[in-house]
Amino acid sequence: MNKVTKVVLIIGVMVLILGFYFYLLGTRGISLIQTGGAVNIGLGIGVLILPVIGIWIIGATLKAGFEHQHLGQRIRDENLELDVSDLPRMPSGRISREAADELFAQIKGEWEKDPDDWRNSYRLARAYDYAGDRGRARETMKRAVALEREDAGS
Repeated sequence: MNKVTKVVLIIGVMVLILGFYFYLLGTRGISLIQTGGAVNIGLGIGVLILPVIGIWIIGATLKAGFEHQHLGQRIRDENLELDVSDLPRMPSGRISREAADELFAQIKGEWEKDPDDWRNSYRLARAYDYAGDRGRARETMKRAVALEREDAGS
């Protein structure tokens, strides 16, 4: 079994487990509402909202993951993936802070020349991730996804 198959299998099992959990929450919420009384009805509605929020979170996470995988595959196909194989690493396996910062500065310079190219935004998001800035990496990856959609649509 290859790595991708394992990951897909793990995600599938987790979604099934969460689906069962949401089902249990939903039945508990309905039974609370059916017992009547203002407090029970309020709690029941609150419990019913939890699975809805959970389903939305799972959907949004899976959608983002598929979009990022799509961009990653396009970047690999175009041979534009960041090569970090020769960068120095810490004992944990992460790229050293100095090397990640140098890589980031280089990639940010490329991005500044053409910030509307999704490829540059993707590469910048990866550089943010290597530098340890996960928040900016996510925001920049969202931008890359939006730019790629525009590029594919035109």
